[in-house]
Amino acid sequence: MHKDLSRSKVFYRPIEAAIRWAGLLRHLPMILAAIASPRCLPPSLNCPRWNECRLYSDRIYDGILNGELPYGKSGITLNDPELLSSPDLTVRHVDLKRWMRSHYPEHRPGFLFSRGERMAHPFITMETGQAILLERLALQAALEHTRHQMQELQGQHQALLKQSAVLLASKPCAISERAETTYLNIIGGMLTLMLGQSPSGVPYSSFKTQEALVSALVAHYGGTMGITERTLNGKFANARKCVRSAIT
Repeated sequence: MHKDLSRSKVFYRPIEAAIRWAGLLRHLPMILAAIASPRCLPPSLNCPRWNECRLYSDRIYDGILNGELPYGKSGITLNDPELLSSPDLTVRHVDLKRWMRSHYPEHRPGFLFSRGERMAHPFITMETGQAILLERLALQAALEHTRHQMQELQGQHQALLKQSAVLLASKPCAISERAETTYLNIIGGMLTLMLGQSPSGVPYSSFKTQEALVSALVAHYGGTMGITERTLNGKFANARKCVRSAIT
């Protein structure tokens, strides 16, 4: 049984049912202490959703007065007109549930309906359906607008990429002699270490020859600019020569 049903009773006074209908059960003691009569509720009360609670109470009494909702005393159906102004007036759980399903089908409060009942019998009014349809149409229009914007941005992006490629091709980046020497020294130093040994004879890496290192680089990064066997061998040769001349 769903936990909301633990708040259910066999019968209710109208104000008790209205409080549960509005989801204000935790405020029940405060509300009952603040009202003088269950038929004459104060127009305002320091309680959330109080206006809803008053409306639901009025609806219950309206159903009673119009013969739609059976009533009685202490859960016994009597339909005695003298009870209409009595604080002991009650409505049975089963009668209240049947009346609400018939007259307010969009409302399925947890104290009357189980979670399964609320999920199995959803109710959507015509107004709600129209609002959902309009919202869906608005979302479709917004989605279509966003798609057009994305296509325009993709076109602009491709155009910028082409412009960038043209600029790079027409204006090659020149490197200074000092910078080239620095890079060659770094490459030459790393290459010497990778192919060298420690003073105790332990290799610094698993590569024993420059050819093995070149083959590994081509195998892993062969699609990258400059990573070809010919270019690497040429650069490595210049790098080692540059490092040797710097040392001597």
